[in-house]
Order: sequence, then structure tokens, then C-alpha cells
Amino acid sequence: IKKQQQDVLGFLEANKIEFEEKDIAANEENRKWMRENVPEDSRPASGNPLPPRLFNDSRYLGDYEAFFEARENNAVYAFLGLTAPPGSKVGEPSSEPQS
Repeated sequence: IKKQQQDVLGFLEANKIEFEEKDIAANEENRKWMRENVPEDSRPASGNPLPPRLFNDSRYLGDYEAFFEARENNAVYAFLGLTAPPGSKVGEPSSEPQS
């Protein structure tokens, strides 16, 4: 879990994407908020959802696997619901033919 959290945070920091980190281990309110805001179909069959979980305000975006897949497909900004900066390599996938 810690490695996945560091991976997400490192990516956001390196790309100067503003974020708010919420510690669910030390803060019961944050833990309760996360449990309530992860959609039913994204929760594990048993137990509670584990971090990291990504949100844009209160809109649930996905877990680490969804983030990792978006990053591999150069679609992180779309995944995060953000507009990619000009010249970004991690914006929308290019629809232009490759030559």
C-alpha cells in the first residue's frame, strides 16, 4: 500500500498537479469519508476499501490499478478529470496517425 501511495504522490508532485492527501490511518473522519464515497461496485467483497483511492472533490475516480492503467495509456489527466497542460505527454491519447 505504501509503495502505491508513494507512486501516486510522486507522479502528482512531478507533474505539478495540485492535490490534497487525506490520512485515513490517523484520522477517523477521513477514513469514514473514504468508505462512504467509494461506490458500492468498487468496494471489495469483504472488508473495507484500501488506499490509495483517488477522488476529484467527492467524485470517485478509482483505485491504484485504475490510476496505473491510465498512466500506462498516457491518459492520467483525463482519468483525473483535468485538462492536460500544453505539450504534456500524459494528456489524452493521441488520435493522430503515427508515421
